[in-house]
Amino acid sequence: MLSLQSEEKIRLALYVQKAALHFIDASRAADKCQIPEEVIQAGFSIDPDELASIVRSHDLKRLESHGGLEELARKLSVSLEKGVCPREISNRQRIYGLNKFVEKPSRPFLMFVWDTLRDLTLIILMVCAVISVGVGIATEGWPKGTYDGLGIILCVFLVVLVTAISDYKQSLQFRDLDKEKRNIQVHVTRNRNRERVSIYDMVVGDIVHLSIGDQVPADGLFISGYRLSIDESSLSGECETVNIDKGRPFLLAGTKVQDGSGKMLVTSVGMRTEWGRLMVTVSEGGNEETPLQAKLNGVATIIGKIGLAFAVLTFLVLTAQFLAAKHGGITKWTMDDALSLLNFFVTAVTILVVAVPEGLPLAVTLSLAFAMKKLMNSRALVRHLSACETMGSASCICTDKTGTLTTNHMVVTHIWICGEAKTVECNRRGNALKSSIPEKAAKALVLGIFLNTSSEVVKGRDGKTEIFGSPTETALLEFGLLFQKDFDAVKRECKTIKVEPFNSVKKSMLALVALPSGGLRAFVKGAAEIILGMCDKIVGKDGESVSLSVEQRKDIANVIDGFGCKALRTLCLAFKDIENSSDDSIPDSGYTLIAVVGIKDPVRPGVKEAVQTCLAAGITVRMVTGDNISTAKAIAKECGILTDDGIAMEGPDFRGKSTREMKLLIPKLQVMARSLPLDKHKLVTMLRKELKEVVAVTGDGTNDAPALHEADIGLAMGIAGTEVAKERADVVIMDDNFKTIVNVAKWGRSVYINIQKFVQFQLTVNVVALITNFVSACVSGSAPLTAVQLLWVNMIMDSLGALALATEPPHDGLMKRPPVGRNAHFITRVMWRNIIGQSLYQLAVLGILSFEGKRLLKLNGADSASILNTLLFNTFVFCQVNENVM
Repeated sequence: MLSLQSEEKIRLALYVQKAALHFIDASRAADKCQIPEEVIQAGFSIDPDELASIVRSHDLKRLESHGGLEELARKLSVSLEKGVCPREISNRQRIYGLNKFVEKPSRPFLMFVWDTLRDLTLIILMVCAVISVGVGIATEGWPKGTYDGLGIILCVFLVVLVTAISDYKQSLQFRDLDKEKRNIQVHVTRNRNRERVSIYDMVVGDIVHLSIGDQVPADGLFISGYRLSIDESSLSGECETVNIDKGRPFLLAGTKVQDGSGKMLVTSVGMRTEWGRLMVTVSEGGNEETPLQAKLNGVATIIGKIGLAFAVLTFLVLTAQFLAAKHGGITKWTMDDALSLLNFFVTAVTILVVAVPEGLPLAVTLSLAFAMKKLMNSRALVRHLSACETMGSASCICTDKTGTLTTNHMVVTHIWICGEAKTVECNRRGNALKSSIPEKAAKALVLGIFLNTSSEVVKGRDGKTEIFGSPTETALLEFGLLFQKDFDAVKRECKTIKVEPFNSVKKSMLALVALPSGGLRAFVKGAAEIILGMCDKIVGKDGESVSLSVEQRKDIANVIDGFGCKALRTLCLAFKDIENSSDDSIPDSGYTLIAVVGIKDPVRPGVKEAVQTCLAAGITVRMVTGDNISTAKAIAKECGILTDDGIAMEGPDFRGKSTREMKLLIPKLQVMARSLPLDKHKLVTMLRKELKEVVAVTGDGTNDAPALHEADIGLAMGIAGTEVAKERADVVIMDDNFKTIVNVAKWGRSVYINIQKFVQFQLTVNVVALITNFVSACVSGSAPLTAVQLLWVNMIMDSLGALALATEPPHDGLMKRPPVGRNAHFITRVMWRNIIGQSLYQLAVLGILSFEGKRLLKLNGADSASILNTLLFNTFVFCQVNENVM
């Protein structure tokens, strides 16, 4: 999951290397190198490099020279039906490698120390400190002459150490997060059992199942599938998709499944893949700079320039006063005079160091890193650093229904078949229901469910039946198993000729199969209203096909609406018998309706409260779903999204509106049903560009990628989401729960508020320190706050202050405020009031102590100035502590 810049680098590297790689592969093929002894002893008959080069070079002739796919599988000691035996995994990893890339080693701690030491102001301070030590020893002797210089060096050392440790820990944390976001779960067949494994645990010989939106986890060969097309743009830069079949069976790691489904045999993993070889020459860039960091860096630059002006003025004033009071004229100089000028310069440089608010970027980084870690514990993986702060400003959330607001555990609870609506009892066996349905109708229903599905029924290691697939498909298959226990037997009896996977535009899935009795039959299932429109017959009470009258069509439409009003997802199943022909196209009309199915997906516990929290926080929640409008409205009302004055409408009606009509409609729009991906994208675009809202979008499918990309913050579902959706998203919600989204918003607001607190704190310190030293220098000829003291304050202010203020956890009160506007000023009027008020208070106290302190405290004697300056420094520090507490 690389950034766009990294992808461009990879493409350039590919073009440069491809000719050389093919030349090397060709030369290896010509050499017919011997199989290494260790490979033979491990039970394999093909060299790992030879195996990898076949796929990488797309060489069909070399594949055929090895006997094709089946023979290659034999050489890998793997069955294309059973898959890899679990006990062979370590042996395969030893011979063919791990599915991990060699990463660029992390920068050592000393490199961060070196980067910090290269700061210009710190270099100047260290040079001044060394000169101060030399001059001090010459004039005041050892050890008294070393105090000031060593004090400055010690403070610089502490500042460097704290900054380097912070940067080093941050780099390690981001490295761990990056590894976590690359940890994709893939479906493989092992020992006849289909299971989900980490991409890092995959080995050569694994049988991998691919579906729409998946990322190809390794290089491999196509085994079987339906209309499998691959997007190879991440490697080749070409936008056109590649159709994968027996004639072009090569699949490359890092590419994505654009359409269809299939199975592949893994032939190379890790550094032997095309992607892995390119990763050797291309490394990812550093951590991104968030918008808030960029904004604060600009603030820091302006303040730094002001500090530079004050530093120069302070040095000039002190030098002018010294020269005016100097005895013996400006032509006679002593070591004491040189030391005085050096101290003036050190004071000026130190003012500059304190004035430059280096703590601002540090505070942002600490706050974001802290929030990212906490959100990770709360089942939210932040992929882009800016997402934390952006989510805090979100004024609108466009959310899916299934899996986000609901539990994503679907069960068939109602069915309409043979003219009757029936309730499916979840706690009862299927015998009673089965006996109430004619045999022919029940058989058509089972065939419609089992033969037109992209899911599988498998037996796990514990002997229990498991269903792999989408929640809707799983619910249908569980229902079908009530009528027929042997899923595989039905699949074996009928030969599947063609499959058209579910399409978000057509909202249907179709399959063409050859029946054992002869002839072809097309099956279709999908959105109830759409499938009903494709039918002109229904399965009657005796199980035979009869014509569908206008009155019956109205009755079925009422049944669909009735199911929707009960918050059920409604699907229709239908079939059509086709005479044998050479044309394998699947018709789109003339079907016989088998049944209308109602699937229950209960609302998640706590969702209603989470929605209410969003509304109280000024965040509008809009449901955008592909379900019919009756179901969508029922769920939206149950969640508290749809109110009495809100609008619910369908996608086709929305897209037919003009831009002006949309601008008037959208503020009241709360539910959009039967929406296409383009409808969702259009809604997000209008909200952002026309209504100037900060928009968060949830999505799980490949078709959601455009809206996720267009939104200010994209939230992909970690369980139901495809890899394409996750890659386009800023945050991955690991538990697919709407409550987690609200938690992200709360932490985002906390980040923003914490940074505002730190900015207010640091600007107050800067203003007071600058004005106190400058005024004192102009009036008395000396700066009351010395270089060592100011460096100490700088260290505390930039590190511990940032750590304390930037890591304050969120509280419930944050979700009772309106969101921060897109163009709102970061430093608010209240902050300016507090900064100015605190600065005037502190300057008044320090001014009285500075000019009247000796008289008020009755300080006399040679050390009175030192005592007063010590008191002044401590008062200054306690003023900052008091401000922080307030």
